[in-house]
Amino acid sequence: MASSIIDSPAAIASLLDTLAALPTSPPSLYLDLEGTNLSRHGSISIIELFVLPQNHVYLVDIHILGEKAFSTQSSDGRTLKAILESSDIPKAFFDVRNDSDALYSHFNISLAGVQDIQLFENAARPFNRRCVNGLAKCIEKDATMTYSERSNWKIVKEQGRKLFAPELGGSYEVFNIRPMPEEITKYCVQDVLFLPGLWSTYSAKVSAAWADKVRLATLARVSLSQTANYNGQGRHMALGPWP
Repeated sequence: MASSIIDSPAAIASLLDTLAALPTSPPSLYLDLEGTNLSRHGSISIIELFVLPQNHVYLVDIHILGEKAFSTQSSDGRTLKAILESSDIPKAFFDVRNDSDALYSHFNISLAGVQDIQLFENAARPFNRRCVNGLAKCIEKDATMTYSERSNWKIVKEQGRKLFAPELGGSYEVFNIRPMPEEITKYCVQDVLFLPGLWSTYSAKVSAAWADKVRLATLARVSLSQTANYNGQGRHMALGPWP
């Protein structure tokens, strides 16, 4: 998978120029965030952006760029902030809640046009929607992979987790090491690699009525993440939005 690290205003401007007039169905943009205690209480280190029509993953270095990542303009005056806040540009996340919390709290970005793949998976089930699944479980269960691809996915995931997961002796501060360790770069790229396939699998199983429920539940997730008493940690995060 081709990937690029975006760590300068010039690189942001060039990236934005490639994002003009992208197809909207299926979504062209698939995102995830990494950081230290990713929330209003921590910081954003990296935005992972998979642009499906290009088959290319961009790692936008928020640790280096800060606010410039969102305010730098393309040749036609568009910004990453404007894209993230546009309801006309669909953007697929897997569990948008803490990503939204961090973007809103640190950079005053109010996400719109979000399609939450975690909610699509939950809605696609014929029954037992009480709890949502995590990304790793969805990839394990529903991603289309060969045996060698599955083995490589597990290796990359575990190598990354050993570096950042405190319970494995790692630290989330590893996402702020520059240059990025190769294991972290691979982990970040892989984190968004399977999102388009999962979106297609789950959205195809959801009726129009359930798709509207997903849309409303996603709006509610974004709104909740922007409230003063939002708490993005705890067992309540595993509960689905409907009975």
